[in-house]
Amino acid sequence: MLSRSSFTSLVVGVFAVYVAHTCWVMYGIVYTRPCPAAAGGAAGGCVWPYLARRPKLQLSVYTTTRSSIGAESNIDLVLNVEDFDIESKFERTVNVSVPKKTRNNGTLYAYIFLHHAGILPWHDGKQVHIVSPLTTYMVPKPEEINLLTGESTTQQIEAEKQTSALDEPVSHWRSRLTLNIMVEDFVFDGSSLPADVHRYMKLVQLGKTVHYLPILFIDQLSNRVKDLMVINRSTTELPLTVSYDKISLGKLRFWIHMQDAVYSLQQFGFSEKDADEVKGIFVDTNLYFLALTFFVAAFHLLFDFLAFKNDISFWKKKRSMIGMSTKAVLWRCFSTVVIFLFLLDEQTSLLVLIPAGIGAVIELWKVKKALKMTVKWQGLRPKIQFGTYNDSEKKTEEYDAQAMKYLSYLLYPLCIGGAGYSLLNVKYKSWYSWLINSFVNGVYAFGFLFMLPQLFVNYKMKSVAHLPWKAFTYKAFNTFIDDIFAFIITMPTSHRLACFRDDVVFLVYLYQRW
Repeated sequence: MLSRSSFTSLVVGVFAVYVAHTCWVMYGIVYTRPCPAAAGGAAGGCVWPYLARRPKLQLSVYTTTRSSIGAESNIDLVLNVEDFDIESKFERTVNVSVPKKTRNNGTLYAYIFLHHAGILPWHDGKQVHIVSPLTTYMVPKPEEINLLTGESTTQQIEAEKQTSALDEPVSHWRSRLTLNIMVEDFVFDGSSLPADVHRYMKLVQLGKTVHYLPILFIDQLSNRVKDLMVINRSTTELPLTVSYDKISLGKLRFWIHMQDAVYSLQQFGFSEKDADEVKGIFVDTNLYFLALTFFVAAFHLLFDFLAFKNDISFWKKKRSMIGMSTKAVLWRCFSTVVIFLFLLDEQTSLLVLIPAGIGAVIELWKVKKALKMTVKWQGLRPKIQFGTYNDSEKKTEEYDAQAMKYLSYLLYPLCIGGAGYSLLNVKYKSWYSWLINSFVNGVYAFGFLFMLPQLFVNYKMKSVAHLPWKAFTYKAFNTFIDDIFAFIITMPTSHRLACFRDDVVFLVYLYQRW
């Protein structure tokens, strides 16, 4: 059996190898080895850029309900950019006609062609094109109402509401289409073309040399949930913002890998909203901050694991509750479960929801240890028994009860007043949503008050040696890391503020130990 220190060293070693391997993989993505023969002017084995010939190009965007087209029938031209300059970025908004098939929960596709100026795309042998759906399917957000008056957030009449059930996915319009073209005059080695870029390349033979046509790319990471619009049956036109910018080879390869990663998450069951949180990390931050985020996230994962390990180890060996506030343990369990249910009700990202769920399970197990609960089965009926406390533990319970008595005079009126105010002034999806929000607002706003019983017990016992300081240390590191993630990952505002509140909690414990 490995000792605890050996196991921790093994975990840290595996973590270091993982970070080093990830850095090496990332370097391999952003750096591409050019064709060696190109340096001497030789053409053998090299794939040359067609854009180096500086052809006159035209950009055309069509829409159709078919996923494949063979001619110019049944398609609509929505954007035509003549004398297209690949070096100049632009953004244009056009109105797109929505066919009846699309209005009836169908799909609409955009075909983007890059071809020679003055020639129709299907008559140009050197055109490149790419297809992107302009619609996606998602369950619409439930409507919020005032639970007392029944007043709706939106003042729509009943005839305008969706006839489908709330849990049935409906067609949504993607109002943004972001295009990129790789503009570097990069010469590839024909014997080792990068697989990620190769699937976007179209090769042509010009004389004795092989050229690759312009690499056209659609930035799917820029398609955010906040830009989606529900398609109603009465909708005949919808706006589409087409934006273009050039892209380097290194960023193109990185973006391809990130899009593949997001697609893999969706294949594993992540919803459109969950994938959108991951997209936000990449799109809303620059690459340098993104690299910092990766390292911060890696250390957060390590500290999370070590905190859980030490916390479980501490409570597994715990046989006495001397110096430990039982009320604080019960409150932490209650607040953790409430926060998990709140995040679940708010359809928060799985990046936040999964750790919260694991934490709730651990807190429930700690309550079982704190109350010395044992479960015995009498046939199919469980029987719960509670252990007894010795004199020292009873003394701790007296201090704990004394602190809670005075705390309740302040806490209960605040929570009840806040719940009543939100019922009168805030709109919710259901009574359950109001109940969970009332509980969680009490947890977030006044939860720090429940650290007072443990602080009071520490003061009376004149000791903090009974606390799990190793787990506290790792949690403290993670708390400060959470402050960074509070600005990166989408989460409810109250949960974001709670990250900063936890900083104060740990600082008070550190002061008391000092």
